[in-house]
Amino acid sequence: MSERGVSALIIAIVAIGLLWALRTVNEPPSKPVPAVVALVPEMVPLVTGDEPNASIFTRAGCAVCHAIPGIAGADGRVGPPLLLGSTGSERLRDQAYRGKARTVHEYVVESVLEPGVFVVPGYPANTMPTWYGTKLSALALEKIATYLEQQRAGVVQGDRTVRSLE
Repeated sequence: MSERGVSALIIAIVAIGLLWALRTVNEPPSKPVPAVVALVPEMVPLVTGDEPNASIFTRAGCAVCHAIPGIAGADGRVGPPLLLGSTGSERLRDQAYRGKARTVHEYVVESVLEPGVFVVPGYPANTMPTWYGTKLSALALEKIATYLEQQRAGVVQGDRTVRSLE
């Protein structure tokens, strides 16, 4: 093949490559990329406490960040699993704990109303919204605390067993 033929072949290959690249740039992605939406107070409805437990946790948004036994879809990994029947007492005894709660029930309430008082080791600080107390009635918060203080590691949730990750 002559030098001119080789040059033409190289130019043709480059042109085909450019055309291919331009074609893929204009194609829509095969899967839509989900937008990251920040959770803001306006997105969370007031939870009255008259709802069933599962509705309280899902409407309040707890299930997005936490694994909660017995609550369908509550398999979040941002916050610690809510197995306070297993881990609550340990948290109250943790040297880093600076809250005022004396019982697991009080600890749950405190954690919702003042999430920065104690951050479970291994989880990011300043992640739990501080406005949850304004979105939960006293009855809803009471039901949440009562439910969570009974949850223990090893509970089967859907097709998996929820274990403490701490």
